[in-house]
Amino acid sequence: MKNLILIRHAKSSWEAPLKDFDRPLMKRGILDAHDVSANISKFLPKTYIMWSSTAARASETALIFAQNISYPIESIIFKDDLYTFDDKQLEKVIKSCDNSFESVILFGHNEAITNFVNKFGDVFIENVPTSGFVSLQFDAESWNTINKGKTHKTIFPKDLK
Repeated sequence: MKNLILIRHAKSSWEAPLKDFDRPLMKRGILDAHDVSANISKFLPKTYIMWSSTAARASETALIFAQNISYPIESIIFKDDLYTFDDKQLEKVIKSCDNSFESVILFGHNEAITNFVNKFGDVFIENVPTSGFVSLQFDAESWNTINKGKTHKTIFPKDLK
C-alpha cells in the first residue's frame, strides 16, 4: 500500500513585482496553512517523508505544516522538479519515489495537483484550493505502478470556517 498526501501551497501574494517562483505567502495563506495543518494529525500515516517544490510559496507552506505536525524541518526534501503545473511531470516525480517509503506528503502547485488527484483518485474535485489537503491511497507495492487509487480524505480551508 502506498499513501500520498498532496497539499497545494497556501495563498500567495501578487503584490510585489517578483518572478512567479519567488512569490511569498500572503497573510490569509499563512492563516489557512496553520488552520489546515492543525487539523490533519489523525489523517497522517505513522511514518512518511515530506517533499516540497522549491518555489517560495510551496516551501513556506511546507515549513508551516512541518512545524505544526512536529516534522523536523531539516528533513523536508526540496525538489526543483516539483515546481510544475503539469500533472504528467508531477506523476513522473511521484513515480520515481524510492519504494522503501510507504507514504509521501507533497507540497506543490495547481493545475498539476487538481489534475493529478482527479486522474488518480476516485472522487472528482473541481479545484484543489490553496492550502488544500488531499490524501490518496494506492493498492500498489511500487510507486512506479500506482494507478487509480482511493481518495481517502480531503480537508480544505473552507471546511474549517
